[in-house]
Amino acid sequence: MILFCEECGTRHDIDDAQMSGDVFKFLCTVCRETLIVSLANKKQGKTVQAALGQPAVEPAPFGKEDQLKILVVDDSKLIRKVLRDIIESDGRKKVIGEAENGKAALDFLVSEQPDVITLDINMPVMDGLTTLKHIMISRPIPTVMISALTKEGSLETFDSLKYGAIDFLPKPTQVKGADLSSQKEEILRKIEQAAGIQIESIRYLRRPSTDKDPARTNSIACVCVVAMGVAEGGYGALLNVVPRLKEDLPAAYIAVMHQAPHHIDGFARYLDQCSRLSVYRATDGMVLKGGRCYLAAASEHVSIVQDGEQTILKVNSSPFPTPMGAIDMLMASVSQTMKDRAAGVILTGTGDDGVAGMGKIKQMGGTLFVQDPRSCLFKETPLKAAEKHPVDYLVSDKQMAGAINAFIKEHSK
Repeated sequence: MILFCEECGTRHDIDDAQMSGDVFKFLCTVCRETLIVSLANKKQGKTVQAALGQPAVEPAPFGKEDQLKILVVDDSKLIRKVLRDIIESDGRKKVIGEAENGKAALDFLVSEQPDVITLDINMPVMDGLTTLKHIMISRPIPTVMISALTKEGSLETFDSLKYGAIDFLPKPTQVKGADLSSQKEEILRKIEQAAGIQIESIRYLRRPSTDKDPARTNSIACVCVVAMGVAEGGYGALLNVVPRLKEDLPAAYIAVMHQAPHHIDGFARYLDQCSRLSVYRATDGMVLKGGRCYLAAASEHVSIVQDGEQTILKVNSSPFPTPMGAIDMLMASVSQTMKDRAAGVILTGTGDDGVAGMGKIKQMGGTLFVQDPRSCLFKETPLKAAEKHPVDYLVSDKQMAGAINAFIKEHSK
């Protein structure tokens, strides 16, 4: 098995004989970071690539012994009852415990092992974000934040994803004619998706230990361009990748997200605070620099052009003559400009956007990275990309940055 360290990008070739049990822990010999790998899928005798080639099998009906076990954490007794009723309306799910604050939740976890936790933020005794840190550091469990504070674009939402939450939802409500039925379906859907995430893909993100010096990156040439595509679930995926990218490598990173432009404005600022490299909102005319990341919305047309020795970012330029998705457009442009110095990355998402673009990059001699579907909240796009193209690196979001770092180091020698 090949492991890429999340912190320093060092490649480790692990002898299968060293691995036993359900979880394998390995200490990086360079930066001393502990790597954690679930062996549940390996024990079934299938790699992801082999599994992709298997015909789809309908899951067997859930029996009582197969029910997902849920811990509900909220200081409101009424909300706990509403959530219990919603969760247990699906016979495949069962609430095995309730807690009125974070401390009570941690006490419960000493003796019980739920499959998923739903967690409020604003609670007495111990708030949700503090609780989440404890859970992710000591015994990671898929956690969905359900709070009045967790809505798309909010600081609390970004914080919860940074600390290891799988997804987020506002609390169920019937205020202003809200549709409780659709809220119920969304809660059940996100709990089910969270339960399917590999355990090693859940981890608290530490802040970078070094101060950034944006002026220093002005001297780093842009030798490679990495085009990244993320659709649904994109905030959490990029929070697991971008902060671990090395700031001193000669590569520029451009990420197109299927989120509203005004949400990306705030997310770019937040991601910049969490990352070693500098993160910018993509704007027309920017000169690409190594050690920098640029975020754009799928509603924008993003491409790059070569102007002498400089690579220029074009935003809101004329679209291609044939209809293409925003990620496909970016990747096609990067492949034409950078040739074999282009890399494409597909992270969590639904739909086809990015699948054709990956093919363009491969045709021009570039390199393909796809997030292991088992670590994805939304698996459709990574599965389609991995089925259609010969992927060079199929790794979890937690190991994606290590793989990219190692690739850029090798190709910039």
